[in-house]
Amino acid sequence: MLDLLENMKMGSNYSSISSSCISKKYIFLVRPDMSISGHQVFKGIAQRGYSSVGYFFGFKLHLAINHQGELMSFCLTRGNVSDLSVLSKLTKGLSGLLAGDKGYVSKKHEETLQKQGLTLITKLKKNMKKKMRTAFEKFFLAQRNLIETVIEQLKSICHIEHSRHRSPLYFFVNLVGGLAAYAIKLRNPSIKTTKLPRALNNALIHN
Repeated sequence: MLDLLENMKMGSNYSSISSSCISKKYIFLVRPDMSISGHQVFKGIAQRGYSSVGYFFGFKLHLAINHQGELMSFCLTRGNVSDLSVLSKLTKGLSGLLAGDKGYVSKKHEETLQKQGLTLITKLKKNMKKKMRTAFEKFFLAQRNLIETVIEQLKSICHIEHSRHRSPLYFFVNLVGGLAAYAIKLRNPSIKTTKLPRALNNALIHN
């Protein structure tokens, strides 16, 4: 089941598309109190991983959305799987711009994505040289918080987060059901195009 969820995309109509995408991971804490040895339901499935808030025991949900807040693809992995290792699966068939956090910084992956027509833009790490960005790239990168809103709606409206699953199957069914519910939702958060002219003007002024 986990292998299947690592390769799923949200609908065949997204198999080849040119758009602006945002990618991020979301952490599922199977055992928030970190008493890993006492957890039997996900034994041998969930793994211990590390995120910006410290160690956790559970899974990672990797998401890609477009500028309209629609789910483009997702992968569910164990907690110890690196973000970069699933990036090629997550973005297969996509082209355009891809905004991500610093966890996606990789010259090798950036060049690979460029060959398929997908330009990866991320915030720079402290030891990195400044990169030339177009005004639109700067604007789009500043809209990365859109995916935070999507994740919040997945949790609060579609209820993908649950800490008391009695079996792995219930966990997977609940997750897929929540993602499907979001996919057919009538209104999604999106990038406000009304912000674009002013943002582009500001970017041009500061170049």
